[in-house]
Amino acid sequence: MRDTFPAKSTRDALLDAADRLLAQNGYKKMTIDDLARDVGIGKGSVYLHFKSKEEIALAHIDRMVERIKQSLQSVADGDGTPEERLVEMLTVRVMIRFESVHHYRQSLNELLAALRSQLLERRKRYFEEEARIVNAVVAEGQKSGIFAGGDPLDLSRTLVTASNSLLPYSLSAIELGEREEVRERARKLADLLIKGLRKR
Repeated sequence: MRDTFPAKSTRDALLDAADRLLAQNGYKKMTIDDLARDVGIGKGSVYLHFKSKEEIALAHIDRMVERIKQSLQSVADGDGTPEERLVEMLTVRVMIRFESVHHYRQSLNELLAALRSQLLERRKRYFEEEARIVNAVVAEGQKSGIFAGGDPLDLSRTLVTASNSLLPYSLSAIELGEREEVRERARKLADLLIKGLRKR
């Protein structure tokens, strides 16, 4: 076994391995031994980065959410009207989640059931952080007179909550549908939600 990765690279390699193993075998069958073997390190080296299999799975989900937040911020800071950016932001938050699990052969139910209490607490934080990024664009739209008044953060939380209906929480890759079908549903929902924000 080789233990020559720098710390950050080893951590990322372990999270990449977790993604592969979760997709192939599911959470219950994934072991620390499997992760170490996949990365090419000793089992003890895994514990230098993570305390448990549970912590690895949660860190894998955290990393995906960080990608979502970075993408949301990029769209928020980009060109386009507030309406166009909000539609893109709501679509992006659905699509990144879809793309992160579409290769899973097993149902996500197993992973979600095993980590339910920790994930419920984390989800509150994830969604709040995403809503705060959306908030800046909603506030900009209100300031420019495109969107009706109201607390922009509350409106942003509502947009995030509504678009959660398309998130892949307990669906298999087959039940999620095809990528373009999911994107189309996400865009339609986002368009509908943004129309509701427009000033009458």
